[in-house]
Amino acid sequence: MSAAVAAILVLFAGLFSVFCAVKDYDWFMNSSRAWLFVKLFGRNGARAFYVLLGLFLVGMSIFLFVR
Repeated sequence: MSAAVAAILVLFAGLFSVFCAVKDYDWFMNSSRAWLFVKLFGRNGARAFYVLLGLFLVGMSIFLFVR
């Protein structure tokens, strides 16, 4: 897989994470993968975590694309 394709996939994953956390979708926050973070940080803390994670992924995609 080329670096550009990887960067685009990481970008979409980051944007998806930010979008779902901001919109507070139940199906996203009640998923088995988010359960641990909701239990540790509460729902709003998990939302903040997923926004930060998404922003990190967007930053990484920019780094991969530029590199």
